[in-house]
Amino acid sequence: MLIIGELLNSTRKQIRTAVEDRDAAYIQDLARRQAAAGANWIDVNAGAFAADEVEKLRWMIATIREVCDAPLAIDSPRAAAVEAGLAMAGPDPFLNSITAERDRYRTLIPFLLKHRARVVALSLDDAGMTDDMDKVFAVADGLIKRLEDDGVPPDHIFVDPLIRPVSTNGEYGMGALGVIERITTSHPTVHKTCGLSNVSYGLPKRKLVNQVFVAMAIARGLDSAIIDPLDPRMMATILAAEALAGKDQFCVNYISAERDGRLEGMG
Repeated sequence: MLIIGELLNSTRKQIRTAVEDRDAAYIQDLARRQAAAGANWIDVNAGAFAADEVEKLRWMIATIREVCDAPLAIDSPRAAAVEAGLAMAGPDPFLNSITAERDRYRTLIPFLLKHRARVVALSLDDAGMTDDMDKVFAVADGLIKRLEDDGVPPDHIFVDPLIRPVSTNGEYGMGALGVIERITTSHPTVHKTCGLSNVSYGLPKRKLVNQVFVAMAIARGLDSAIIDPLDPRMMATILAAEALAGKDQFCVNYISAERDGRLEGMG
């Protein structure tokens, strides 16, 4: 499972405050801990600061780079921030995200190609969100093909079917799982990811819902997630689900985690 650590997001109150106060130690600690916990990329988002997002994003990246060399995912809807962030991100950069919306795609694709970045490809076009899962798949399928035609390698594409809260529609969970499975079958070398916590919005015991959903999604082909890597039960659930889904040959990763103490208290 390829993990995108979600914690350095300025929409979170603690992060917004730390950035406003230039609390480098707080930002650096979260970056180091996420990397140590197994994050393959650390998501960096300064989008809460609309007036000076570029300056805040540059500060966050420079601050992280003083103590941590983990690859970074640049998370912004604004072209100027994407351009500035990818320029500073370093090796194996990630763009979070691009869509099939005409203007957004046209604006961001040059930066994606210039920096040879990986990319979260959201299944969203100019028609907006839909409850029709055939449409969700069709948009994702078309976006994959367009990215490939423009020169993005398939294994740099991480499709996100836009997980939505099951509290608002009981069909959203299984619908998203079906889209993940169809993408896995149609595009076997393309990754599947998601902002996992969306599925539990509005529910009690959200972590429980998230853990069960990630296990179900791994069985359908999910091989990446935007999550909190400091949640030990979530990380343990991923390890167990991959072993059960045949994605951990001889359960090597699962057994190694037990030996390292990462499954402590999970029995």
